[in-house]
Amino acid sequence: MADQRLPFPYDFKEIEPEEKADNKRLFNYPNVDFIRVGPKGYVLPRPYVEHAENIYNLPIRPSDVFVASYQRSGTTWTQELVWLLANDFDFTTALSVPITHRYPFLEIYMYYTEWSKYTLKNTENVVSIEKKEKLVKVMEVMAQPVTEKLAAMPSPRFIKTHLPMSFLPPNIVDTAKMIYIARDPRDIAVSSYHHARLFKVLDFAGEFRDFWNLFVNDRYVLTPYFEHVKEAWNMRHHPNMLFLFYEELKKDLPAVIRRVAAFLNKQVTDKQMTMLCEHLSFDNCKKNKAVNYEHLREFDMFSPNETFIRKGKSNGWREYFDDEMTQQAERWIQKNLRDTDLRFPSL
Repeated sequence: MADQRLPFPYDFKEIEPEEKADNKRLFNYPNVDFIRVGPKGYVLPRPYVEHAENIYNLPIRPSDVFVASYQRSGTTWTQELVWLLANDFDFTTALSVPITHRYPFLEIYMYYTEWSKYTLKNTENVVSIEKKEKLVKVMEVMAQPVTEKLAAMPSPRFIKTHLPMSFLPPNIVDTAKMIYIARDPRDIAVSSYHHARLFKVLDFAGEFRDFWNLFVNDRYVLTPYFEHVKEAWNMRHHPNMLFLFYEELKKDLPAVIRRVAAFLNKQVTDKQMTMLCEHLSFDNCKKNKAVNYEHLREFDMFSPNETFIRKGKSNGWREYFDDEMTQQAERWIQKNLRDTDLRFPSL
Protein backbone atom coordinates (compact mmCIF):
# COMPACT_ATOMS: atom_id res chain seq x y z
CA MET A 1 0.00 0.00 0.00
CA ALA A 2 1.45 3.37 -1.02
CA ASP A 3 2.18 5.91 1.67
CA GLN A 4 -0.40 8.66 1.93
CA ARG A 5 0.66 11.92 0.31
CA LEU A 6 1.18 14.74 2.82
CA PRO A 7 0.11 18.32 2.22
CA PHE A 8 2.92 20.87 2.35
CA PRO A 9 2.48 22.15 5.92
CA TYR A 10 3.53 25.79 5.50
CA ASP A 11 1.91 28.87 4.04
CA PHE A 12 3.27 31.28 1.45
CA LYS A 13 3.28 35.03 1.99
CA GLU A 14 4.16 38.03 -0.12
CA ILE A 15 7.18 40.08 0.86
CA GLU A 16 6.66 43.69 1.82
CA PRO A 17 6.37 46.37 -0.90
CA GLU A 18 9.55 48.01 0.43
CA GLU A 19 11.44 44.74 -0.02
CA LYS A 20 10.13 44.37 -3.57
CA ALA A 21 11.30 47.88 -4.38
CA ASP A 22 14.77 47.17 -2.95
CA ASN A 23 15.02 43.95 -4.95
CA LYS A 24 14.13 45.78 -8.14
CA ARG A 25 16.88 48.29 -7.37
CA LEU A 26 19.55 45.82 -6.26
CA PHE A 27 19.14 42.97 -8.75
CA ASN A 28 19.74 43.54 -12.45
CA TYR A 29 17.76 40.48 -13.46
CA PRO A 30 14.27 41.96 -13.88
CA ASN A 31 12.30 38.88 -12.81
CA VAL A 32 13.67 38.45 -9.29
CA ASP A 33 10.56 37.59 -7.30
CA PHE A 34 10.79 36.33 -3.74
CA ILE A 35 8.15 35.10 -1.30
CA ARG A 36 8.24 34.02 2.35
CA VAL A 37 7.48 30.49 3.42
CA GLY A 38 6.37 29.14 6.79
CA PRO A 39 6.43 30.59 10.31
CA LYS A 40 10.16 31.36 10.12
CA GLY A 41 9.66 33.35 6.94
CA TYR A 42 12.25 31.66 4.75
CA VAL A 43 12.83 33.64 1.57
CA LEU A 44 12.52 31.64 -1.65
CA PRO A 45 11.99 32.36 -5.35
CA ARG A 46 8.30 32.22 -6.20
CA PRO A 47 8.56 29.14 -8.50
CA TYR A 48 9.42 27.09 -5.41
CA VAL A 49 5.69 27.00 -4.63
CA GLU A 50 4.84 24.87 -7.65
CA HIS A 51 6.79 21.80 -6.51
CA ALA A 52 7.13 22.37 -2.75
CA GLU A 53 4.67 19.57 -2.02
CA ASN A 54 6.39 17.19 -4.45
CA ILE A 55 9.70 17.75 -2.68
CA TYR A 56 8.07 17.32 0.71
CA ASN A 57 6.69 13.98 -0.51
CA LEU A 58 9.80 12.80 -2.34
CA PRO A 59 10.10 9.02 -1.91
CA ILE A 60 13.31 8.46 0.07
CA ARG A 61 15.45 5.35 -0.38
CA PRO A 62 17.66 3.89 2.37
CA SER A 63 20.64 4.13 -0.02
CA ASP A 64 20.17 7.88 -0.64
CA VAL A 65 22.91 10.27 0.46
CA PHE A 66 22.02 13.94 0.86
CA VAL A 67 24.48 16.82 1.19
CA ALA A 68 22.67 19.83 2.60
CA SER A 69 23.65 23.34 3.66
CA TYR A 70 22.89 26.99 3.45
CA GLN A 71 24.56 28.00 0.18
CA ARG A 72 28.29 28.85 0.11
CA SER A 73 29.06 26.75 3.18
CA GLY A 74 31.52 24.46 1.41
CA THR A 75 28.79 22.40 -0.22
CA THR A 76 30.66 21.46 -3.40
CA TRP A 77 33.77 20.57 -1.42
CA THR A 78 31.70 18.31 0.83
CA GLN A 79 29.86 16.77 -2.11
CA GLU A 80 33.11 15.76 -3.77
CA LEU A 81 34.51 14.34 -0.52
CA VAL A 82 31.36 12.30 0.13
CA TRP A 83 31.02 11.04 -3.44
CA LEU A 84 34.60 9.79 -3.64
CA LEU A 85 34.37 7.99 -0.31
CA ALA A 86 31.06 6.38 -1.24
CA ASN A 87 32.29 5.43 -4.72
CA ASP A 88 35.56 3.79 -3.72
CA PHE A 89 37.83 6.66 -4.77
CA ASP A 90 36.78 6.71 -8.42
CA PHE A 91 38.92 9.74 -9.30
CA THR A 92 38.54 9.11 -13.04
CA THR A 93 34.79 9.71 -12.89
CA ALA A 94 35.19 12.56 -10.41
CA LEU A 95 37.44 14.37 -12.88
CA SER A 96 35.33 13.71 -15.96
CA VAL A 97 31.66 13.74 -14.96
CA PRO A 98 30.31 17.13 -13.76
CA ILE A 99 29.22 17.14 -10.15
CA THR A 100 25.86 18.47 -11.34
CA HIS A 101 25.32 15.10 -13.06
CA ARG A 102 26.45 13.10 -10.04
CA TYR A 103 24.34 15.17 -7.60
CA PRO A 104 20.96 16.43 -8.80
CA PHE A 105 20.23 19.79 -7.14
CA LEU A 106 16.81 19.25 -5.57
CA GLU A 107 15.38 22.77 -5.92
CA ILE A 108 17.32 24.13 -8.91
CA TYR A 109 14.11 24.55 -10.89
CA MET A 110 13.01 27.44 -8.70
CA TYR A 111 15.83 29.60 -10.03
CA TYR A 112 15.50 28.69 -13.70
CA THR A 113 11.81 28.19 -14.45
CA GLU A 114 11.32 31.87 -15.31
CA TRP A 115 14.94 32.61 -16.19
CA SER A 116 14.94 30.03 -18.99
CA LYS A 117 11.96 31.73 -20.66
CA TYR A 118 13.54 35.16 -20.23
CA THR A 119 16.92 34.04 -21.57
CA LEU A 120 15.58 32.27 -24.63
CA LYS A 121 13.36 35.23 -25.48
CA ASN A 122 16.20 37.74 -25.16
CA THR A 123 18.76 35.71 -27.11
CA GLU A 124 16.46 34.70 -29.95
CA ASN A 125 18.12 36.95 -32.52
CA VAL A 126 21.58 37.06 -30.97
CA VAL A 127 23.02 33.55 -30.86
CA SER A 128 23.61 31.05 -33.63
CA ILE A 129 21.09 28.29 -34.30
CA GLU A 130 23.57 25.71 -32.97
CA LYS A 131 24.14 27.60 -29.74
CA LYS A 132 20.44 28.26 -29.33
CA GLU A 133 19.70 24.54 -29.60
CA LYS A 134 22.28 23.81 -26.90
CA LEU A 135 20.88 26.62 -24.76
CA VAL A 136 17.34 25.29 -25.09
CA LYS A 137 18.50 21.84 -24.00
CA VAL A 138 20.35 23.19 -20.97
CA MET A 139 17.43 25.40 -19.95
CA GLU A 140 15.02 22.47 -20.18
CA VAL A 141 17.23 20.46 -17.83
CA MET A 142 17.68 23.35 -15.38
CA ALA A 143 13.95 24.09 -15.21
CA GLN A 144 12.83 20.45 -14.94
CA PRO A 145 11.63 19.44 -11.47
CA VAL A 146 14.39 17.26 -10.04
CA THR A 147 11.82 15.02 -8.37
CA GLU A 148 10.99 13.64 -11.84
CA LYS A 149 14.65 12.95 -12.60
CA LEU A 150 15.25 11.34 -9.21
CA ALA A 151 12.39 8.89 -9.67
CA ALA A 152 14.18 7.42 -12.70
CA MET A 153 17.66 7.35 -11.17
CA PRO A 154 19.28 4.10 -10.05
CA SER A 155 20.50 3.72 -6.48
CA PRO A 156 22.51 4.91 -4.74
CA ARG A 157 21.42 8.47 -5.40
CA PHE A 158 23.48 11.49 -4.29
CA ILE A 159 21.37 14.61 -3.84
CA LYS A 160 22.25 18.23 -3.09
CA THR A 161 19.89 20.70 -1.41
CA HIS A 162 19.97 24.12 0.21
CA LEU A 163 16.44 23.83 1.57
CA PRO A 164 15.98 23.89 5.36
CA MET A 165 15.30 20.52 6.96
CA SER A 166 11.65 21.41 7.64
CA PHE A 167 10.93 21.66 3.90
CA LEU A 168 12.34 18.19 3.18
CA PRO A 169 10.45 14.90 3.59
CA PRO A 170 9.68 14.30 7.29
CA ASN A 171 11.19 10.79 7.16
CA ILE A 172 14.42 11.85 5.49
CA VAL A 173 16.89 11.19 8.32
CA ASP A 174 15.02 8.11 9.49
CA THR A 175 15.56 6.60 6.05
CA ALA A 176 18.62 8.10 4.31
CA LYS A 177 22.05 9.52 5.15
CA MET A 178 22.28 13.31 5.58
CA ILE A 179 25.51 15.33 5.73
CA TYR A 180 24.96 18.99 6.64
CA ILE A 181 27.75 21.57 6.52
CA ALA A 182 27.69 24.99 8.18
CA ARG A 183 30.04 27.98 8.06
CA ASP A 184 30.66 31.29 9.83
CA PRO A 185 27.76 33.50 8.69
CA ARG A 186 30.06 36.44 8.01
CA ASP A 187 32.04 34.40 5.50
CA ILE A 188 28.73 33.11 4.11
CA ALA A 189 27.63 36.70 3.52
CA VAL A 190 30.82 37.56 1.61
CA SER A 191 30.72 34.41 -0.49
CA SER A 192 26.97 34.75 -1.17
CA TYR A 193 27.52 38.35 -2.28
CA HIS A 194 29.96 37.21 -4.96
CA HIS A 195 27.68 34.27 -5.80
CA ALA A 196 24.75 36.64 -6.36
CA ARG A 197 26.96 38.72 -8.66
CA LEU A 198 28.17 35.63 -10.52
CA PHE A 199 24.84 34.07 -11.51
CA LYS A 200 22.86 36.14 -13.98
CA VAL A 201 19.68 34.61 -12.61
CA LEU A 202 20.20 37.15 -9.80
CA ASP A 203 22.87 39.55 -11.10
CA PHE A 204 23.22 41.51 -7.87
CA ALA A 205 24.11 45.11 -8.65
CA GLY A 206 24.68 46.61 -5.21
CA GLU A 207 27.75 46.96 -3.02
CA PHE A 208 28.65 44.50 -0.27
CA ARG A 209 27.04 46.68 2.40
CA ASP A 210 23.75 46.50 0.46
CA PHE A 211 24.00 42.72 0.34
CA TRP A 212 24.92 42.46 4.01
CA ASN A 213 21.82 44.45 4.93
CA LEU A 214 19.67 42.00 2.99
CA PHE A 215 21.39 39.00 4.54
CA VAL A 216 21.44 40.11 8.17
CA ASN A 217 17.82 41.29 8.00
CA ASP A 218 16.58 37.95 6.59
CA ARG A 219 15.75 39.32 3.16
CA TYR A 220 17.99 37.20 0.95
CA VAL A 221 17.35 33.74 -0.52
CA LEU A 222 16.92 31.01 2.12
CA THR A 223 17.44 33.32 5.08
CA PRO A 224 16.99 33.45 8.06
CA TYR A 225 20.43 31.87 8.13
CA PHE A 226 20.55 30.84 11.77
CA GLU A 227 17.16 29.14 11.64
CA HIS A 228 18.39 27.13 8.65
CA VAL A 229 21.48 25.93 10.53
CA LYS A 230 19.69 25.31 13.82
CA GLU A 231 17.15 23.00 12.18
CA ALA A 232 20.00 20.68 11.17
CA TRP A 233 21.95 21.23 14.40
CA ASN A 234 18.96 20.02 16.41
CA MET A 235 19.11 16.72 14.50
CA ARG A 236 22.86 16.22 14.88
CA HIS A 237 22.55 13.30 17.29
CA HIS A 238 20.45 11.24 14.90
CA PRO A 239 22.55 8.30 13.65
CA ASN A 240 21.79 9.23 10.03
CA MET A 241 22.82 12.89 10.41
CA LEU A 242 26.43 14.09 10.24
CA PHE A 243 26.89 17.77 11.05
CA LEU A 244 30.13 19.39 9.84
CA PHE A 245 31.67 22.84 9.92
CA TYR A 246 33.54 24.34 6.99
CA GLU A 247 36.21 25.52 9.39
CA GLU A 248 36.83 21.92 10.47
CA LEU A 249 37.59 20.94 6.87
CA LYS A 250 39.98 23.88 6.56
CA LYS A 251 41.77 23.07 9.83
CA ASP A 252 42.09 19.28 9.59
CA LEU A 253 40.76 17.76 6.37
CA PRO A 254 42.02 14.20 7.11
CA ALA A 255 40.17 14.18 10.43
CA VAL A 256 36.92 15.16 8.70
CA ILE A 257 37.50 12.58 5.98
CA ARG A 258 37.80 9.91 8.67
CA ARG A 259 34.54 11.08 10.28
CA VAL A 260 32.69 11.00 6.97
CA ALA A 261 34.18 7.60 6.11
CA ALA A 262 32.98 6.17 9.44
CA PHE A 263 29.54 7.68 8.85
CA LEU A 264 29.38 5.98 5.43
CA ASN A 265 30.91 2.73 6.74
CA LYS A 266 33.94 3.09 4.49
CA GLN A 267 37.62 2.37 5.07
CA VAL A 268 40.44 4.71 4.01
CA THR A 269 44.05 3.62 3.56
CA ASP A 270 46.93 6.03 4.04
CA LYS A 271 47.49 6.14 0.28
CA GLN A 272 43.81 6.86 -0.38
CA MET A 273 43.86 9.60 2.26
CA THR A 274 46.84 11.29 0.58
CA MET A 275 45.21 11.08 -2.85
CA LEU A 276 41.87 12.39 -1.59
CA CYS A 277 43.42 15.33 0.26
CA GLU A 278 45.37 16.24 -2.87
CA HIS A 279 42.26 15.99 -5.03
CA LEU A 280 40.32 18.17 -2.56
CA SER A 281 42.99 20.86 -2.26
CA PHE A 282 41.73 24.33 -3.13
CA ASP A 283 43.99 24.73 -6.16
CA ASN A 284 42.92 21.39 -7.63
CA CYS A 285 39.23 22.05 -7.00
CA LYS A 286 39.48 25.46 -8.63
CA LYS A 287 40.91 24.02 -11.86
CA ASN A 288 38.79 20.83 -11.86
CA LYS A 289 36.24 21.33 -14.64
CA ALA A 290 33.95 18.72 -13.10
CA VAL A 291 33.35 20.87 -10.00
CA ASN A 292 34.15 24.50 -10.87
CA TYR A 293 30.99 25.08 -12.97
CA GLU A 294 32.98 26.94 -15.64
CA HIS A 295 31.09 25.10 -18.39
CA LEU A 296 28.10 27.33 -17.61
CA ARG A 297 29.90 30.32 -19.12
CA GLU A 298 29.24 28.86 -22.54
CA PHE A 299 25.55 29.47 -21.94
CA ASP A 300 26.00 33.04 -20.69
CA MET A 301 24.89 32.10 -17.19
CA PHE A 302 27.87 33.71 -15.42
CA SER A 303 28.97 37.30 -15.09
CA PRO A 304 32.50 37.75 -16.45
CA ASN A 305 34.20 39.09 -13.32
CA GLU A 306 33.27 36.36 -10.82
CA THR A 307 34.02 32.63 -10.39
CA PHE A 308 32.09 29.83 -8.68
CA ILE A 309 35.12 28.64 -6.70
CA ARG A 310 36.58 31.87 -5.43
CA LYS A 311 39.09 31.94 -2.55
CA GLY A 312 38.09 29.19 -0.13
CA LYS A 313 39.20 31.20 2.91
CA SER A 314 38.08 31.33 6.52
CA ASN A 315 37.77 34.77 8.13
CA GLY A 316 37.85 36.44 4.71
CA TRP A 317 34.97 38.56 5.96
CA ARG A 318 37.49 40.81 7.73
CA GLU A 319 38.46 42.28 4.35
CA TYR A 320 34.86 43.46 3.79
CA PHE A 321 33.49 44.54 7.17
CA ASP A 322 34.07 47.98 8.66
CA ASP A 323 33.79 48.56 12.42
CA GLU A 324 30.09 49.29 12.28
CA MET A 325 29.31 46.11 10.34
CA THR A 326 31.59 44.07 12.61
CA GLN A 327 29.74 45.25 15.71
CA GLN A 328 26.39 44.69 14.04
CA ALA A 329 27.42 41.14 13.15
CA GLU A 330 28.56 40.42 16.70
CA ARG A 331 25.20 41.55 18.13
CA TRP A 332 23.31 39.56 15.50
CA ILE A 333 25.32 36.39 16.18
CA GLN A 334 24.98 36.69 19.96
CA LYS A 335 21.24 37.20 19.66
CA ASN A 336 20.77 34.16 17.45
CA LEU A 337 22.99 31.85 19.52
CA ARG A 338 21.33 32.78 22.80
CA ASP A 339 18.82 29.93 22.74
CA THR A 340 21.12 27.16 21.46
CA ASP A 341 24.38 25.37 22.19
CA LEU A 342 25.38 25.78 18.53
CA ARG A 343 28.83 27.34 18.34
CA PHE A 344 30.91 27.96 15.23
CA PRO A 345 34.62 27.01 15.47
CA SER A 346 35.57 30.45 14.18
CA LEU A 347 33.66 32.35 16.89
